[in-house]
Amino acid sequence: MQPEELSNINPPDAQAVWNLVRPYTGEQRDVQPTGRGYGADVTALVQCENGPVFVKACRNRPGGRRASLIRERLVNPYVRAVSAELRWHAEDAEWIALGFEAIEGRSADFAPGSPDLVAVVGVVERIGELPLPEQAHDWQETRWDRFADEAEARLFRGTTLLFTDINPDNVMIGNGRAWAVDWSWPTRGAGFIDPACLVVQLIAAGHTAEAAESWVADCKGWAGAGRREIDAFAAATLRMNRTVAERRPDESWLQSMVEAARAWCEHRGVTA
Repeated sequence: MQPEELSNINPPDAQAVWNLVRPYTGEQRDVQPTGRGYGADVTALVQCENGPVFVKACRNRPGGRRASLIRERLVNPYVRAVSAELRWHAEDAEWIALGFEAIEGRSADFAPGSPDLVAVVGVVERIGELPLPEQAHDWQETRWDRFADEAEARLFRGTTLLFTDINPDNVMIGNGRAWAVDWSWPTRGAGFIDPACLVVQLIAAGHTAEAAESWVADCKGWAGAGRREIDAFAAATLRMNRTVAERRPDESWLQSMVEAARAWCEHRGVTA
């Protein structure tokens, strides 16, 4: 595929993106669009004169996508121990773009018995141990708040840097290690939230709720949380997933997340 060709935007826009990033990539020999980075207009692996690079770009307009790319740029220096390195960023009046090192790997397998599980849990543990960057102090996690009452929502507060977007496509395995990629919306909150997000994903992948919780039992944030906090989060997660699935009934994977969250609540004896 030539650089000006991208399936999700028209050719003139694609050419504008490549013109913007060319000072960093050099000659662009091949562009392969990817399914990663739902918060961007363009995500592609680019083979180029200056080596392979993963490019994320969005239109430079006020709103969630632009804010997401800016947040990902700001957090990257502090998460490189667990993620791809941001090599450059570029911006003009029309587009904003990030260029990351190209990771050689594959999406993680979350299924029971997968040899990837130890590495997956390990990367979640390492995220929970990262220092909170100065920039993240104002990034309070609030996405679950409207699915909980005020007292429960306070249980989700904390000073841990959170990834939250844990799923098989965002954990990559390669060269004997794991990476958490696509830091689209890092936040600050309670340390149990990332392990809890992994629990739901493991259940959706076929684990029992009991087995899923056993995988995260030694994660610092999970081990330090009380039953009340995790129960409140489980209930809020089920309410959130139900709401999203009802709005997007054609996306079957969302119903799978509802069923996983429901199974988790039933295991914990929580009513949502």
